Amino acid sequence: MQSIIIFVIITLLIFFIEMLNQIKGTLIPIGGNEDKGSHENLGIDFINEGILSHIVRQCGGNDAKIIVIPTASSIPEEVGQNYLDAFKMLDCTNVNVLDIRKSKQCEDPSFLSEVKQCDGILFSGGDQSRIVDIIGKTSFHKILLERYINEEFVIAATSAGAMSMVNEMIMGGSSQDCLLKGAVKMREGMNYIDHLIIDTHFIKRGRFGRLAEAVAKFPKLIGIGLGEDTGMIIKNGNECKVIGSGMVIVFDAKDLTHNNHSILYENTPMTMTNLTTHVLANGDCFDLNKRSVEVLPLKADFD
Repeated sequence: MQSIIIFVIITLLIFFIEMLNQIKGTLIPIGGNEDKGSHENLGIDFINEGILSHIVRQCGGNDAKIIVIPTASSIPEEVGQNYLDAFKMLDCTNVNVLDIRKSKQCEDPSFLSEVKQCDGILFSGGDQSRIVDIIGKTSFHKILLERYINEEFVIAATSAGAMSMVNEMIMGGSSQDCLLKGAVKMREGMNYIDHLIIDTHFIKRGRFGRLAEAVAKFPKLIGIGLGEDTGMIIKNGNECKVIGSGMVIVFDAKDLTHNNHSILYENTPMTMTNLTTHVLANGDCFDLNKRSVEVLPLKADFD
């Protein structure tokens, strides 16, 4: 009897600890080249089901205050304006661009005030290392992390921005040289989620081998390859739902029966066996903790 009571108490303690540690915010990584109102014949209605419309709804609707951060881009003014125009098409006009190009701007009280008051942010594509080098470990970054953990706050990011969301970030690597040890270059990312390694433009740029080496190097992490105009809504740091017109490829390396990454010399071809792979599309769900898939029924009503 005493052992049963102890078991119940421990179970309840674990439950309450998990509740206290539960992340309240939402991440939306996007594979790049998302529809901004000009794509045609994608099978996804831009106004109701497009990637940006999902971001607007997750932020609270058309009156939500959204900040676009084009730090990764080499043409931030043009990129920022493109997003302003796209969100305007969705009748979401409370959108601002923070053109952050230097780390000292991330300590500016006016910039910090903006991020404290908004409902969500969107990082653009470009060079993911620029985001980490300029914004990482600043007061601006600290506020993003705190709001994401403790509030119903949305962090969306496309292409390079999406790749920067994780702890172990892909910073480079040629698709042609993939599956040779050392072809993929990694570094620390922005640390919003530590379950994943994210790659983008995944199918169009043939990055299967690049992500495969990344998960071979970090087999406890789940590899997410996002197609263009495709993303995932990640709730509570765990529950993922696919959105957009393309596919998401999931690499799960936990059951690898052969992985010679650690013993190989640089530029040597790799061997991997029993790499679990899922191909997911709009509406499909993936549980990061359980590593399980829930596929949208074929007869489901997309409306």
